Amino acid sequence: MSFGYQVLGFGSGVAGAAPYAASYLIIAGGGSGGTRGGGGGGAGGYRNSYASETSGADSSTESTLTLVPGTEYTVTVGAGGAGPATNAGGNNGSDSEITGSDITDVTSVGGGRGGTRYNQGSNIGPGAGGSGGGSPKNGAVSGGSGTANQGRDGGTTASNDSAGGSGGGGASNTGSNNSGETAGAGGSGLASSITGSSVTRAGGGGGSGENNGASGGSGGGGTGAQSNAASGAAGDANKGAGGGGGEWDSGSGGAGGKGVVFLRMATASYTGTTTGSPTESTDGSDTILTFNSSGSYTG
Repeated sequence: MSFGYQVLGFGSGVAGAAPYAASYLIIAGGGSGGTRGGGGGGAGGYRNSYASETSGADSSTESTLTLVPGTEYTVTVGAGGAGPATNAGGNNGSDSEITGSDITDVTSVGGGRGGTRYNQGSNIGPGAGGSGGGSPKNGAVSGGSGTANQGRDGGTTASNDSAGGSGGGGASNTGSNNSGETAGAGGSGLASSITGSSVTRAGGGGGSGENNGASGGSGGGGTGAQSNAASGAAGDANKGAGGGGGEWDSGSGGAGGKGVVFLRMATASYTGTTTGSPTESTDGSDTILTFNSSGSYTG
């Protein structure tokens, strides 16, 4: 009589079981907005290997992972950058990644912070990241740089005579430059159907100016503060979106949104062995794991 027991190999996964492909979408934490007419935060880096979908900065789809049965793969979900206090610089988001002993680690870079107008004649510049943060009002500095194949640059504040912050970069579009006292909008994110339905994520945060704030980019970007002394809106959690800039007088920047990691594979290959309590769903013949917090999957 056969009891269907599996025999475990040593150092090579499950004996007799074949490696199999898994697609991923890995989004890092978004950067926070800046303060006092701050620039919007940049979205977290966006890397996608599902189907033929676009990856970050409108780049080509990445290669799928090859998972070995019996091997554990660690999933790290990056936090969004914390919203800064007034007169303080913003904070970059944290990286998200998938690592394992038999794969090349796949890392998405945290979004860049929005720039801050610290006081008259003094600025804290925007941060580089997966997508770059936007420049603050009266900054006359370039937006933060995005990472190749992950996200776009933040917007640039053109001159010291301007009174509006620029938008943070998104996964698809660069943050908008300010226009005088009118703040710049956040760059748009990208849509993916890795879960079976199309959802847009990784939008940049909007900048803020003198009693007017710009919208965040599609994909959850936080809106820049719209009234005196108000704070920017936070970027959407588990979309890796950038936070909005704080209003020019004393407003704080909005926090960046936490990242997310998706893994999609054939249900016939899926083992069900996970840590960190990812959400499990199915689409056709595939199983999708959604990691809103860090954990692991064993092939």
